[in-house]
Amino acid sequence: MKTKQREKQQKLAVNSWAKSNFIGTIIAGTGFGKSRCGVLAIGETLRRIDLGINEPAALVLVPTTQLRDQFKEEFIKWGYEDILDCVEFMCYQSAYKLIGHHYDVVVCDEIHLGLSIEYRKFFENNIYDKLLCVTATVPEEEEYEYYLKNLAPTVYEIDLETCIKLGFVSPYNISCISVKLTPTEQKEYNKANQSFIHYKYQLGQFDAFNEAKSIMANKNAYAEEKKNAIMFYRAIKNRKSVVDTASNKITVLQKIVLNNLDKKILTFGGSNEFTNNMCEAVSPLAVTYHSKMTKKQRNLSLELFNNDAKNVLCSTKALNQGFDIQGAELGIICGLTSKSLTMIQRIGRLLRYKEDKIGKIVIVYVADSQEDKWLKNAIKSFNNVKYIDDIKKL
Repeated sequence: MKTKQREKQQKLAVNSWAKSNFIGTIIAGTGFGKSRCGVLAIGETLRRIDLGINEPAALVLVPTTQLRDQFKEEFIKWGYEDILDCVEFMCYQSAYKLIGHHYDVVVCDEIHLGLSIEYRKFFENNIYDKLLCVTATVPEEEEYEYYLKNLAPTVYEIDLETCIKLGFVSPYNISCISVKLTPTEQKEYNKANQSFIHYKYQLGQFDAFNEAKSIMANKNAYAEEKKNAIMFYRAIKNRKSVVDTASNKITVLQKIVLNNLDKKILTFGGSNEFTNNMCEAVSPLAVTYHSKMTKKQRNLSLELFNNDAKNVLCSTKALNQGFDIQGAELGIICGLTSKSLTMIQRIGRLLRYKEDKIGKIVIVYVADSQEDKWLKNAIKSFNNVKYIDDIKKL
């Protein structure tokens, strides 16, 4: 019944796109099946036209090679294998170089990652009759949101809570537990924070971020201005480095894993270095998966996790977008960013539908740091969130 209801909503979304002159964006929470919407849009378009042409009639744009390969499998899964020869699959970082190509239909997966000024060249230099963009949420940057609104206005939207009510994904609860920095880490953090405050004031403390961005983009900026902007960004990086690698996060991680040895666990670190440290801390139960590994190494990690040879999968960002992690029952997030979209993507890896199961997510953050602010921003769109002071209360 849930499958039929989901397919009904997917068709409704694609029909809304069709009624909007085949130009638009579908915004849907995790578990909705956004990739199937893309397959339906291309499949039904190409089956209605004469495909006796030399160039591909459709294009799928994605942010990563893993998603590119995964999207191809979706066409086979949903019965559109017969049109695969007429579909081209590319990553945004390659597609922006195209000039003068014509496509009957273009599908942009994870469109929030394809809106940089450089990537927009694809939309400016090529022709498409139909354009469908899909994402879990609108871009957080105002400039990107405005561009997407004009490129492909929202034609259908369904949030995570509605997906849960309809049974597309499991209910969930989120527990947030804080840790403190060690004396040495606190000293490093204070030094970086003092530098941050100093250069924030130098740039104009009420809008330092935009001021620094403007200076770095201005070829005629004064040397002193550029120095202030560079030091401002360096201070931000140094602060984040301290909280990303806080050693007490590892201690909490170890305790949680030891208390949940019967579960498959997905963890996220703030940097590849810390992800490696997490894996080592819970070895031999864990494997890593991040961008510094080869494709062969990443595939092996997924295979070991999916086949239950390892029950902890440690990642940084590489699993954020579009992956279905088989059987993950518990998520531990030890790395936060200023972007709430990152949290939405990470939690989305865990909230797939599981019969009679409740998704459990634990967020470990550094108290009295910028992670406090980031956390509040990241979880504002989620329900069932609680703060705890002891992992025994999980």
